[in-house]
Amino acid sequence: MSSIRDLTGMIEEIKQLKEMDEDTLLEPLAEGKWSIREIVGHLYNWDAHNTSNMVPFMEDGAQLPAFPSHDSFNEAGLKGLENVDVYTLINHSISQRAQFIETLEAVDPSARFTIGKGKRKFSAESFAKIFVHHDQEHRPQLREKADFND
Repeated sequence: MSSIRDLTGMIEEIKQLKEMDEDTLLEPLAEGKWSIREIVGHLYNWDAHNTSNMVPFMEDGAQLPAFPSHDSFNEAGLKGLENVDVYTLINHSISQRAQFIETLEAVDPSARFTIGKGKRKFSAESFAKIFVHHDQEHRPQLREKADFND
């Protein structure tokens, strides 16, 4: 399976969150930690950023913009979603991930580009792999309160 297609796995996990009660989704995983809602919002914000600000520029020889500062991006992104109902956010996250995948699949597979001032050449596939790993970091957090089957 390709890394781009691997991104679909998180859609299935997020869909399962619709079955959980709102209090569980809003409760922090531990003191000082994010809630499931905040993790979903975090994933949504990165998918939206990548779909709008990175993927459209993935052409051979292109220099994509650098990723934003993670901490400030995450903080501002979650603040911008504060008034969004948790179930609405889940639906937006599912749609946004599907759009992210669709736009990545449309990139020429032979295109190689750099990110920011880096010299490493990426393809849409290797770019997707970054976010597959990102999903893998957050998957155990989602499963901590959810009864997901593998």
